Parts: sequence; structure tokens; C-alpha cells
Amino acid sequence: MRRICFDSGLRGLRRAGVEFMGVCALALLVALALPARAADERAVKSKVAPTYPEIAKRMRIGGMVQVEATVDADGKVIDAKAVNGNRVLEPAAEDAVRKWKFEPGPGPSKVTVQLNFALNQ
Repeated sequence: MRRICFDSGLRGLRRAGVEFMGVCALALLVALALPARAADERAVKSKVAPTYPEIAKRMRIGGMVQVEATVDADGKVIDAKAVNGNRVLEPAAEDAVRKWKFEPGPGPSKVTVQLNFALNQ
């Protein structure tokens, strides 16, 4: 009889340990997400407008291109990669964002920006 009580107590401790690990994992995810959110809020010091590709003008292609930029601590863009948008417009958007300058920060960060290509440009 004593053994049954002891075994059920271990199961309860295991269950509590699993729940505790779940809470710790959730707290870690939240903590990792917070700095990324703050990095998205870096202010832009200077922007360079994208050059509208001639082929896109002829084909009457427009729209938004979303670019993820890696910015160093000094505010210089060290990498830019289009993550969403028309493939014809992506190279022009990436080239433009590489020339942008951001406010200095505590370290490198990722910033997501959107560029609008309108046919009246």
C-alpha cells in the first residue's frame, strides 16, 4: 500500500516538472521575441528611393515589396533581402534599402520595411 502512494506521488512530481518546463519554455520565447520587436522600431535617418525597373513600367507592374534588412550598431544596412512582393521589383527594392541609414543602436538588428512601387512614379 505504501508503494502505491509513493508511485502516485512521483507521477505528480513528474507532471509538475513537465508543466514547469512548459512555463519556462514559454517565458524564454517571450523574452526572445521582445528584443526583436524593439529592433523593428529603429528610426530611419535617410532613405533612398528605389529606381523603378523599366521592364516593370512597360509591363505595368506595381505594388508593395517587403524587405528585411540587417542593420549594424552604427545604423548601416549590411544586408537586405526581399521577403514578399513581385519578383520583378525585388532587386530594385533590395538595392534601395542597402543605401538607407538608420539610427545607431546597441547592436545589430533586423528591420522590416515596405516599399511601394506605384506606376505614377
